[in-house]
Amino acid sequence: MLIGMGALALMLWEPHLEGRNAHATLFEIYFNDPFLAYAYIASIPFFAALYQAFKVLGYAGQNKVFPQEAVRSLRIIKYCALAIIGFVAVGEVFIIMGDSDDRAGGVFMGILITFGAFIIAAAAAKFERMLP
Repeated sequence: MLIGMGALALMLWEPHLEGRNAHATLFEIYFNDPFLAYAYIASIPFFAALYQAFKVLGYAGQNKVFPQEAVRSLRIIKYCALAIIGFVAVGEVFIIMGDSDDRAGGVFMGILITFGAFIIAAAAAKFERMLP
């Protein structure tokens, strides 16, 4: 819960610090930047997977590791990780096709996020197959 609240607070606070938004109004920051809106929409699978991960940990804490709800939660985590990979891939296209001079940092961050989401999807698929 703290990780999710911290990530949400960072997502709402960080645009005020960005160079081109330093003196912009809230309307200009959040409604005139389509990439920022896209990033907020793309964060929904992250928060959904985080919630499902805590449900799985709750089942494990109650020694209910094998119920159907745990398998369903792992399947949702896998699909959320795949959705994150898809959102990042489209975001990389936005970055590469944009007119920025500094694409390397954004592309590298996208590669890191994709790699992490791939690991999570693979682990969730493996655990999903192990459970009945």
